[in-house]
Amino acid sequence: MDLRERTLKKHYVYRGKTVNLRVDDALLPDGRACVREIVEHPGGAAVLCVQDGCVALVKQFRYAYGEEIYEIPAGKLERGEDPALAAARELGEETGLCAARLTQRLVLYPTPGYTDEKIYIYEAEEVSRGETHPDEDEFLFLEWVPLSRAYEMIADGGIKDGKTIAALLLYRMRHAEQKA
Repeated sequence: MDLRERTLKKHYVYRGKTVNLRVDDALLPDGRACVREIVEHPGGAAVLCVQDGCVALVKQFRYAYGEEIYEIPAGKLERGEDPALAAARELGEETGLCAARLTQRLVLYPTPGYTDEKIYIYEAEEVSRGETHPDEDEFLFLEWVPLSRAYEMIADGGIKDGKTIAALLLYRMRHAEQKA
């Protein structure tokens, strides 16, 4: 069965620095007309960095939620940017860390109902430490959290960020399989 919907016409309502908003005319698989609201986003790159049983988390205020949240280092891709280069850049800016190798672990679709955003999640390997250099409008705090505590924080709501939860649980799953 073909479940694809067909775009008839894209109507841009807003074009911004970070996102664009479209309201599209489309056809459902059965041929009926529908309207789809889409937020275009260039995507993001994130890095899980584990050293000596601790994970690097940054705590920062997220305006949309009105609260400080814990996240793995991450940032927005520039349009057309290689996600691996963005991941390395964000790791350095937010933590001062430099990875000899970044291995892509997954591509996350955070909210497929209305956005085309993809988040590329990497794992940092052979990490060395340096100085942070966040963007001028970025205020954050780096914290090394024991993995066991990070998993507890997921369970008790202390970590709410989807990409961070996905990265940590995948890491736990991969390492549990290696021990089995």
